[in-house]
Amino acid sequence: MKTTIKTFLIFSLAIFSLTTVAQNKMQSADELINQTDPAWPLVQKWIDSAKNKVEVLPVDSARAKEAIYNSQISTYSTLGAVIYNTGGIMVDNGWIRILGSASGRLNRSVPEWNKGKTIAAYGDKPEYLLVADDAVGGFFAINYGAFGKDLKNVYYLAPNSLNWEPLNIGYGEFMLFCFDSDLSVFYKGLRWSTWSQFIGNLDGSKSYSFRPYLWSEQGTDIEKSTRKLVTTEELFKFNIEKQKELKTAAQ
Repeated sequence: MKTTIKTFLIFSLAIFSLTTVAQNKMQSADELINQTDPAWPLVQKWIDSAKNKVEVLPVDSARAKEAIYNSQISTYSTLGAVIYNTGGIMVDNGWIRILGSASGRLNRSVPEWNKGKTIAAYGDKPEYLLVADDAVGGFFAINYGAFGKDLKNVYYLAPNSLNWEPLNIGYGEFMLFCFDSDLSVFYKGLRWSTWSQFIGNLDGSKSYSFRPYLWSEQGTDIEKSTRKLVTTEELFKFNIEKQKELKTAAQ
């Protein structure tokens, strides 16, 4: 009887292991790099005709290949094209930082940045994917189920509300929003009068934290707030923790 039970457990464990391996099977970088119909030429056209200042950060081929593999996103897609062909993209003198495969000025790739936040390990399916952020502590993410039924639409974690707000656009439209829209309208109330003097040489892995907090009753006027540079990592974790606290307090 004991032998039968032991055999059954070993067999069940083997089946479970095979299932787990099958679920986590990842495509190779070469499989993900689309040679026939990549999205990058289209993105380049958008950049060339952009109304806002756009800086494409240099790409390291080895890091790009690693990033595309770890992200498991084909270069047929706009997001995959940005990851594989850029070290990141700075918009409006670096106010918005669109993540790619990392570079000196923006030393965060899409997969590296999401690991430990939206995924536990490379190859995991996230409920949302962080793809960009800004100097004022806002974060952009693609919805994969965490925020609602509008899958693949972009949401913004607004620093003055700590809510994930729908932009009602996909990632490609988000790129066009960054390149061509009047960003001063979108960021009304989130830019202090001399902001442009502080952004040009800003490290893309740092963001401004404000006191009083912009989401508090006392922080509605950004001109009266004090600013402090912190790591974007630290600020994201802080905002997510505060978001949870505010939701719990409101219940």
